[in-house]
Amino acid sequence: MRGRSSSRTMDIVQITLFLWYMTAVASEAPLGKPNCSSQCGSVTQIPYPFGIEAGCYLDDWFQIICDNSASPPKAFLNVTGLEVLEISVEGTLKVASPITFSNCSNKPVGRQTQNLEGSPFLFSRKNKFTSMSCGGIALMTLHGSTIGGCLSICDYYSTSVLQTKSCSGMNCCQTTLPYCLSSFNTSFGAVNAESQKACKFAFLVDNDWFTSNSTNISAIGEMDYVPVVLEWYVVNYTKFDIYGTNNWKDDNSTDCSSSQCFCSKGYHGNPYLLHGCQDINECEDPDHPNRCGSGICINYPGKFFCQLPDRRSSRVNLAIIVPSSVLGLLFLMIGSWWSHKGIKKRKNIKRKEKFFKQNGGLVLEQQLSSGELNVEKVKLFNCKELEKATDHFNADRVIGQGGQGTVYKGMLADGRIVAVKKSKIVEGGDVGQFINEIVILSQISHRNVVKLLGCCLETEVPLLVYEFILNGTLFEYIHHKNEDFPLTWEMRLRISIEVAGALSYLHSAAAFPIYHRDVKSSNILLDEKYRAKVADFGTSRSVSIDQTHLTTLVRGTFGYLDPEYFQSSQFTAKSDVYSFGVVLAELLTGQKPVSFMRPQESRSLATYFLISMEENSLFDILDAQVMKDGENDQIVAVANLAKACLNLNGRKRPTMKEVAVELEGIQLSIKASDVQQNFAEVEYDQSQITDPWYIASLSSTGSCMDSGTSCSLDVQPPMSF
Repeated sequence: MRGRSSSRTMDIVQITLFLWYMTAVASEAPLGKPNCSSQCGSVTQIPYPFGIEAGCYLDDWFQIICDNSASPPKAFLNVTGLEVLEISVEGTLKVASPITFSNCSNKPVGRQTQNLEGSPFLFSRKNKFTSMSCGGIALMTLHGSTIGGCLSICDYYSTSVLQTKSCSGMNCCQTTLPYCLSSFNTSFGAVNAESQKACKFAFLVDNDWFTSNSTNISAIGEMDYVPVVLEWYVVNYTKFDIYGTNNWKDDNSTDCSSSQCFCSKGYHGNPYLLHGCQDINECEDPDHPNRCGSGICINYPGKFFCQLPDRRSSRVNLAIIVPSSVLGLLFLMIGSWWSHKGIKKRKNIKRKEKFFKQNGGLVLEQQLSSGELNVEKVKLFNCKELEKATDHFNADRVIGQGGQGTVYKGMLADGRIVAVKKSKIVEGGDVGQFINEIVILSQISHRNVVKLLGCCLETEVPLLVYEFILNGTLFEYIHHKNEDFPLTWEMRLRISIEVAGALSYLHSAAAFPIYHRDVKSSNILLDEKYRAKVADFGTSRSVSIDQTHLTTLVRGTFGYLDPEYFQSSQFTAKSDVYSFGVVLAELLTGQKPVSFMRPQESRSLATYFLISMEENSLFDILDAQVMKDGENDQIVAVANLAKACLNLNGRKRPTMKEVAVELEGIQLSIKASDVQQNFAEVEYDQSQITDPWYIASLSSTGSCMDSGTSCSLDVQPPMSF
């Protein structure tokens, strides 16, 4: 009995020694360099590559200045001067960012968000750009171009909108950020003179803080700073150790890319330090106290193993247990390898089913069953086919980006060049715009409308496949002039006729009237023969034949937005006419629809154009190429047509059909010497022309042609933004 007891004691000692050896690295993983401060005031963790003392940080960008004169002490980034609120070793940094005010008493003017260009920091998309005002516009601009913004609507019927913790568009609006944003400026506008003088302020803010803020959002106006999340990167990172050298040994606990590092699964700590990632002892995890039940939990680097006790004999030799366990694990791995293909196949099937539902597959099936969708024209592509066509959506294949997603150039297996639109991930799974675009384009058959080839529902985000349009957008040819290929007057007139014809078809000749709702020069593509193709139907809508308008949330693009639609939220066919009028003004002047280089009252091209017409100074603002190629009478006729399209009263605007007929008549005048005779040869049904714009434009055209000066109609200029 004594011998059996002694043997049992030796077994227990051996197991205890083995467990102690395997869990020897269970101490807390370090975050900062040895002998370096890791706290400053409320910032309780300062991980490397950040640091306070010399030698404790990677370079000057990551140096922390601890201001001990404050109570409590405050931490600041050395180069940018931003106050640090929190640092995460997982690549994020929370700082205090200033609020930009306009016309607010006792508040500084002109203060902007910190410029981070050239630094290892970017603004995280966890932030949202937020504006608080009544009927105010807040814009994000970069190098003179607008990259984002939002518009808040006045709520005249409620006095408690800002007493809540939500931002729904009434007296407050929000928008998401573009990718890889490192700098921007904030500017303000207004929809009328009253709101122009009102206090407005905008800011970038951590959305989690904003939604969980215990105070009402109106209280933010009393603050000077709000928290903003930054992403930080170590550019060209090559696994620096704690001494700043590259003598990094093979370490399976760390996983590094070109700019970020992470601790591998089963490890935690700071991956930017040598051996900074340490093993997690799963056997001592308080969240799983009975992980192995009645068995013995054995911790290994990055994993753990459960050893069940042998009840038949208490004198089990550890030398047998360990090899047996390893052998069993080996067989398990072999079995897993054999079953890998089957498991992977089942996972792929479930994954595709999940994405199919997530991307609106059920909604699409309802459209198919209702007979609204032309099934013969829409092909369902598989994800592998489109990944191969776009080289796995390589950034070098990007040919355009917009509010609805990113467009890639691709080549299908049969050699066809296509454009693949990868929709953005929308919070809440709203894929209505994606399905809407399929439904709209499937009903359209017109030579001047981009053709939809098919779609894919098997990926994380929806994919649409279009015919590839070779020569880019009309916006590029107007505003980025090419001396080798100038946009002549004849081309401008032909393109305007093609676009007008396409919109006229959408409004009146399609199976159901279709409102585009985002007509602009960047949505007009040019093919290999420089023929116009109207694109981007993500926000378009079909309406029944007896409908005269569509009531929706205000959507559109600044500079092209119909003021009447903005005020009433009722979109009509005449709203597309207004947007087309802005495009005509672009073609005539070569100027952008919104420009902060013009006076404040003329920042909107529509306003600038109408004022010039009223002051008989049209020829002072025309594009040089238009002046060089065009005849004065033809230019004046197109200008009068654009003026009619921009009438503030939608009922007084022409229809797109009338616009198309008028433009075709002007084009015919180029081929004949007698303009008045050519106009007389075009047969018009005068009984159907009831809008005064048309009669006025014809009568004024003759007099202006004779005098060689610009003409104007009785049209009030729209509100300036």
